[in-house]
Amino acid sequence: MDDMILEPRLEDQKTPDLNPGEEVLARFQGSLRTYVKEHVLLAALGSVLMVGVLIYMGNPHAWTGMVGAVAAIAVRGLYVAREQLGFVWTLTNHRLIGPTGSGILLGNIEKVNTLFTAAQVVTIAGDKYMLKYQADAKDTKAQIERACAR
Repeated sequence: MDDMILEPRLEDQKTPDLNPGEEVLARFQGSLRTYVKEHVLLAALGSVLMVGVLIYMGNPHAWTGMVGAVAAIAVRGLYVAREQLGFVWTLTNHRLIGPTGSGILLGNIEKVNTLFTAAQVVTIAGDKYMLKYQADAKDTKAQIERACAR
């Protein structure tokens, strides 16, 4: 297994070099629709939490918690959208290749979990990698598991 970069940057992304006999089975990239839905949900949950905290503290302007939470999630969402949605993972008949060109041999993948809109790949060594904002995380999981079973 190649060394994976812990926090890859979009400018670090490479088109994967395939080995002889290696063929692409699927490519996984974040979905804009899923990204927006997840951020709307985070903003709603953050709003409820912050309004509750401000009410508990006795603040007469508890509504400001909603404004602050929505603004914070919106700014964060806009700031990282290009990068998070630009990452492409490539599944081949031999490995799962990350956005920076580093790969995980299929035989080293112990399991694949789904966490909300992400597929989490867990290696035998215990390393974990997230394929975030998948339109259908369960389908992503199934495709990786099918490739591992070959």
